[in-house]
Amino acid sequence: MPAIKSTAHWRRRIAASDQPAYRSIADLIAEDLRSGRLAPRDRLPTLRELAEDLQLNYTTVARAYAEARKRGLIDSRPGMGTHVRGLRPTLPLRGGSGAEMTMNLPPEPDDPALLARLHDSAAELMARADLYGLLRYQDFGGSAADREAGAFWLRPLLPGVQAARVLVCPGIHSALAALISQLARPGETICAESLTYPGLKAIATQLGVQLHPLTLDDEGPCAAEFEQACRTLEPKALYLNPTLQNPTTLTTTRARREALADVALRYSVPIIEDDAYALLPRNAPSPLALLAPDLTYYVTGFSKCLGAGLRSAYVCAPNERLAQRLAGALRAITVMSSPLTNALTTRWVTDGTAWAMLEAIRSESEARQALAARHLAEHRVLAQPEGFHLWLPLASSWSVVEFASYLRTQGVAVVASAAFATDADPPDAVRICLGGPLSRADCEHALRLIADTLEHPQHPHATVM
Repeated sequence: MPAIKSTAHWRRRIAASDQPAYRSIADLIAEDLRSGRLAPRDRLPTLRELAEDLQLNYTTVARAYAEARKRGLIDSRPGMGTHVRGLRPTLPLRGGSGAEMTMNLPPEPDDPALLARLHDSAAELMARADLYGLLRYQDFGGSAADREAGAFWLRPLLPGVQAARVLVCPGIHSALAALISQLARPGETICAESLTYPGLKAIATQLGVQLHPLTLDDEGPCAAEFEQACRTLEPKALYLNPTLQNPTTLTTTRARREALADVALRYSVPIIEDDAYALLPRNAPSPLALLAPDLTYYVTGFSKCLGAGLRSAYVCAPNERLAQRLAGALRAITVMSSPLTNALTTRWVTDGTAWAMLEAIRSESEARQALAARHLAEHRVLAQPEGFHLWLPLASSWSVVEFASYLRTQGVAVVASAAFATDADPPDAVRICLGGPLSRADCEHALRLIADTLEHPQHPHATVM
């Protein structure tokens, strides 16, 4: 790595400056980076060498390097010396245009024609709707038209599904809360992946239900562990997020789905299949709802294929009787889903707008995953082409907390693995989301910063500011 050639101009600038010398040195490092005098990985003089060259005391130079480390400009490691990292312009987080990569939101396609279609379809609905009717209480689970639209949306996944088995709910989370409250009582157990949707953990805690973790391997949750739990713990349900799993991006294989369904059938354990991402992959295995139809509650919605603000989801129950029973639990928790939201969802499903939005989100996700694959190619990233999150195991000197904390100081927010763990033993990994209001350019900038942080880690204590 090349060493800095000369600091003669630093002496002149420090002598002419009214600010403390340590700040001037940090400013000069940043200025030389912008001008090209310094480049990332250039070696800087030792503290003693620079103090002698600039005719300053050792403490002042040490303070200058500490200030430069604080700004993310340099690295200092025992035995390796001090090297330039580079400029790290930060991006403001929530409320700004920053790299907020914690919320797993679908990307917002930069497609004026599609956005105009959304506007026009919604405007036409409002122009023709019976607004007073949409402001009244309605039958729980959605109107007949809403439930038929739900069945239509589900049929590519569940061929032949009838509207009588479908309930319209105000988001997947509320559907999960109702299902768990119905299937398990306080103190009872539900099996779930060892890394799972954090909302499930929150629901279980609120309801006093225990989550029993099932180890994840390359094919999905361990079927042998599920069977052992059925023998010894008598779980009241199996919760799965089998497609583009949150957070690991894993899609459970057909063989593993069959094995899990077989265990559930032999022990009569209901399955909650949270398939929020099911329509994103161009090819995914058949849902468990087709393998164990008499046991499976199939849940999907629009938060991952249109937008999280569209609080509308569908539950397909094993039969009409269980659908009506679930409607009672949903009624107690949510009263009803918004008729206005239901009307908009039904409109977009039936006129094709939802399908167009899904395809645009899928294409944009593929473009962003290609960026991630390029910038993080040297790291063991787990990702799927049509998904908009990725799972990044850490193999460097960073701890998970230090890595996430340091990225946040640089304006990039990711989620540490502990948020997803159900077994109190989270792996060293973070989830990175590529969607939401981030532009593709902002996404790429953040990915570059993440890659650079992995390749040139700070000294661990440099994350404390």
